[in-house]
Amino acid sequence: MNFDPSELRKYGGLTMVARTLVEGFLTGVHKSPYKGFSVEFAEHRQYYPGDEIRHVDWRVYGKTDRYYVKEYEEETNLKAYLLIDASGSMAYRGDHPSKFQYAQYVAASLAYLMLHQRDAVGLIIHDTQLRQMLPARANTKHLLRLIRTLENTQPGGETALAPLWHDLAGHQFRRRGMVVILSDCFDDLDRLLKALRHFRHRRHEVILFHVLAPEEIEFPFQRLTQFRSLEQSRDRLLVDPYRIRREYLERFEEFCRRLREGAGQMQIDYHRMCTNEPVERALGIYLSRRQRPR
Repeated sequence: MNFDPSELRKYGGLTMVARTLVEGFLTGVHKSPYKGFSVEFAEHRQYYPGDEIRHVDWRVYGKTDRYYVKEYEEETNLKAYLLIDASGSMAYRGDHPSKFQYAQYVAASLAYLMLHQRDAVGLIIHDTQLRQMLPARANTKHLLRLIRTLENTQPGGETALAPLWHDLAGHQFRRRGMVVILSDCFDDLDRLLKALRHFRHRRHEVILFHVLAPEEIEFPFQRLTQFRSLEQSRDRLLVDPYRIRREYLERFEEFCRRLREGAGQMQIDYHRMCTNEPVERALGIYLSRRQRPR
């Protein structure tokens, strides 16, 4: 796996600033739900016995003859998990890097960026089962572990994303943070959306990178073609692409539309990626757009 995350620098000072409140312990660039007295002024509240006198706003007292205390929002690091789909369908490559290789590049680049800004990053690779899990860490040596784990993993196995996502949301990710998913999302759509809703119910910010091959999007096949499953090797089907192209494209676009709209309704940041687009360009443009104020 060869990637150069430093290429992303050409798009400016890119940071994964979380749009929702996140929890954390270290000083960083992300807002915390906890109010302290350390960084950025947030609001006033009425003084109560036991509050420190030094936080009383005497200017407000002079105007209102009442005691009010200044509260501040802490700035805290982000705790993020990268979820990589390593099921068999992610092995499809066509004339470009496989979907899994593309997800590797994106995950490695995001880990580089977030660790560079002192965020804690964890990694989970799975198919129907959990295959690799690295707890979130914020030190620079952690990047080498993340990359080594990505390099040593090959896609394979069947797809069953929803049950494992439910388990992660319910038992593994106890502290609010960011969940970044890289997957082709080829699973039962209703169950998939319910699993995504579980992450949001636990108040995580979710980014969904929908990784697809151009052949899946365009279905360019012309001649009689044998299609075989990458998850069930015995499943093979000889078809005339010309006869099924219209129906395939209609169903595929309907699937993508429902996934995109369902994610949007849950305030999940959906972004489709195609493996024929350079990673540094696709990711750089996305992060630049994400930084713009809404």
